[in-house]
Amino acid sequence: MITRAIANFFQIASLLLLLLAVALMSAVVTMHFAIHGAEVQVPALKDMTVADALSETAGLGLYLDVDNRYYSGEVAAGHILSQSPAPGTVVRRQWHVRVSESLGPQKVDVPDTVGADERVAALELRRAGLEIGEIARLPYSDAAEGTVLAQDPPAHAQGIEQPSVNLLVAAQDDQSPGGYVMPDFVDRPLAGAKAALAALGIHAGPPGFVDVPVAPVGSGFAPLRPLVRPGDVLAQTPAPGSHIDQTTIVHFTVVR
Repeated sequence: MITRAIANFFQIASLLLLLLAVALMSAVVTMHFAIHGAEVQVPALKDMTVADALSETAGLGLYLDVDNRYYSGEVAAGHILSQSPAPGTVVRRQWHVRVSESLGPQKVDVPDTVGADERVAALELRRAGLEIGEIARLPYSDAAEGTVLAQDPPAHAQGIEQPSVNLLVAAQDDQSPGGYVMPDFVDRPLAGAKAALAALGIHAGPPGFVDVPVAPVGSGFAPLRPLVRPGDVLAQTPAPGSHIDQTTIVHFTVVR
């Protein structure tokens, strides 16, 4: 009797272990399909129209964000110039795919706004079909408050990327004679930052260049970050708001 009871116990225990193993295997398989069923590959969107790209990404459960618009002599207006993440990248559904749109070849002439009042400069730029980019303000005693001291890109520039012009504008001078407050040039093109400083007689040292990799794929609900472009300022010394003068050498860290 005892032997049979022991045998029955082991039979029942073996059956329970088998059922547990089957349940675990089922859970693993279910989780595998749940995870991979929620993943898709990012399609190749370059050269598509924005409307076609919207349709393509929506069909995969992805969102399309047009982050920037650039002039291009190679890609027709209204078509996709670049994208992030790259084609073939595996992401979760509801991921945001960021793209830049082509405006076609540059056809506008960049007006000269240096010396003009900020409001007049804004009107001139809009009449030319351009947008106001970033406006940096610098305490400056040699010009009336609101006067444009420098612009990027410069007047009549050809081959510009974006339909926008950044301005450096004189602010009320609240520093000691010959001194200025360091503007914030982060995320602005290096060429424009150097031009703005040069207009005030301030020199920039040789820039340091760094590679900026694309962020790894994570949650589809991760916050969006602006696309970095080669030539954009990542960091600066002295920091924005610091007191500088003509003896200061400004150093920039720039995207390669």
